[in-house]
Amino acid sequence: MSNIKKAFANGKAFIAFITCGDPDLATTAAVVRAAVENGADLIELGIPFSDPTAEGPVIQSASYRALAGGVTTDKIFGLVKELRADVETPLVFMTYANVVFSYGAEKFISSCKELGVDGLILPDLPFEEKGEFDGLCKQYGVDLISLVAPTSENRIAMIAKEAEGFLYIVSSLGVTGTRKEINTDVAAIVDVVRKNTQIPCAVGFGISTPEQAKKMAEASDGAIVGSAIVKLLAKYGKESPRYVGEYVKMMKDALR
Repeated sequence: MSNIKKAFANGKAFIAFITCGDPDLATTAAVVRAAVENGADLIELGIPFSDPTAEGPVIQSASYRALAGGVTTDKIFGLVKELRADVETPLVFMTYANVVFSYGAEKFISSCKELGVDGLILPDLPFEEKGEFDGLCKQYGVDLISLVAPTSENRIAMIAKEAEGFLYIVSSLGVTGTRKEINTDVAAIVDVVRKNTQIPCAVGFGISTPEQAKKMAEASDGAIVGSAIVKLLAKYGKESPRYVGEYVKMMKDALR
């Protein structure tokens, strides 16, 4: 069983996104542990990028703060090495193709394998161009996680057939960020996915309340939350692990 599948083995999965290095890497490590202790089934670690096109203002600001604080890909690899001493929960990186390119794709992906990073999400990588990374990911056993959006329509089946790890369903058009309501017919997207793959699918972009998480997870295998967690980090800084832990527990309880 791939490590990512374990995230979906105990009912609906709660997936937490955290921007690495905001406010600093020690706080990131503490927040990851707090999220895991309170029921997060998988952690997405955001590697900051100077032009995060898929992100709304909350995660963009977190990326800029982290970069201004001197975060680098190598320092984030060091963070993962330290986390893996006691954290067994699946970890995936979410970043941009440019970050992987500039580091050297093989060096980056082989480092993921060595450190125990289970998957890679590149929101700016079109499905048709994933070949540049796909072979390396397969070679090193790192799942390249695909995204489907409400506009993917006739491509959903094609993307689902080749999906690895889990399928990331983008619930709302536009960028990441909390939303008052999510009107996408997620069940219809999941229906197409189910006909084409056994791989679990989780819904992200816009989820912030327990009610939204429960509703999205009822239609899929889990809920992904980023901006709401990153907002807590922006508000509480080094004190945020406690608040993130409480938030994750509340969200996970809603999925149970």
